[in-house]
Amino acid sequence: MTAPVAVGDAIDVLVGDVIHGGWCVARADTAAVGDMPRASAGGFVVLVRHALPGERVRALITQVTSRLARADAVEILRPAAERVRPPCPYARPGGCGGCDWQHASLAAQRAFKAQVISQQLRRIAGIDREVVVQPMPGEENGLGWRTRVRFAVGWDGRPGLHRHRSAEVVPIGDCLIAHPLVTEAEVTRQSWPGARAVEVAVAAGTGQRAIMVTGGQVRGSGQRFLTYQAAGRDWRVSAAGFWQVHPQAADTLAEAVLDGLSPQPGETALDLFCGAGLFAGVLANAVGSDGAVIAVERDADAVRDARHNLAATPWARVHRGDAAEVIGRIGLSGASVAVLDPPRAGVGRELIDALCAGSDMRKIAYVSCDPATLARDLALLARHDWQLAELRGFDAFPMTHHVECVAIVEPQPG
Repeated sequence: MTAPVAVGDAIDVLVGDVIHGGWCVARADTAAVGDMPRASAGGFVVLVRHALPGERVRALITQVTSRLARADAVEILRPAAERVRPPCPYARPGGCGGCDWQHASLAAQRAFKAQVISQQLRRIAGIDREVVVQPMPGEENGLGWRTRVRFAVGWDGRPGLHRHRSAEVVPIGDCLIAHPLVTEAEVTRQSWPGARAVEVAVAAGTGQRAIMVTGGQVRGSGQRFLTYQAAGRDWRVSAAGFWQVHPQAADTLAEAVLDGLSPQPGETALDLFCGAGLFAGVLANAVGSDGAVIAVERDADAVRDARHNLAATPWARVHRGDAAEVIGRIGLSGASVAVLDPPRAGVGRELIDALCAGSDMRKIAYVSCDPATLARDLALLARHDWQLAELRGFDAFPMTHHVECVAIVEPQPG
């Protein structure tokens, strides 16, 4: 079958709902062919970037598959009220692919993200839930927050950021969502011959900075570790290690996890995918020395950081390995509460089965940066008679389609 549109075509479309990934759904004003998707009024599915729901736009087709097309809105024929002028000159069709929503007001961005979370919960998990996405504390304009930026380097040694869904490097000046400490490194004003990427990581509270070239070599400040501040204390993190990129995210998520779990003195808590030990540390303080925290992490550097960060609370122990394998080996040890903070791939069936098998656990906090895998895993938990009790969304990635969620799940009554 031949699609009714081709790469390079410019078509006028009425833009519909936002979907996961920073797209809006539209329908080409032409009949679909064969078994291709149709709206009730007909039309081939077109996923459009740089558009907003309710707009009529001229869209340039950039990719065509057997089931849908992708396109960029290159002309806004009828703008939505939420449309604003993107603050960054690279946030445009054919420009940098890092930001998805600079053309929308911050309030609209958060509303879109809430819609996407609700869509994913309903479509994948069968859960109907209205969601509110909260701004980060002190957020004013959605800029200057990203404390870790990986700049790609082109064949000519010029650094930049990738074009959307492309390996092509778009040279840039300053990245407006980068933290000022990242910008001050002036990576984009230098040439990096032979490098594939240059990553800058900064700790906003301490002013520390590390520059890592291609394979993790540290240059510039010479920092092997960065000291982040959250939950009233310092945390050592390897320069190439994971830490929340918004300066307010670690505090905000730690508070949400504690509020949701309400850990009690003397309880045993799990922290799976513990990273540098943030949640294990706040849980250890909550359960006290009469309790216990079992933390699990696969990455060797993160395990070393976590053990360093938890040295003052010896009742919090860190195990290295796959979370499902470790839980299968040591058991749940009477755990009452758990926090899961997996990568975007989510938790998956094996670990959820291990957590729910004969467990007396009363609550799980699931911290997720991907609504689709969160919804999938909530559906898996539902098969074990666990239910979603609370869900909070946080706009920890302004100007992008990414969003952070904290879901609290508990056993169904009876």
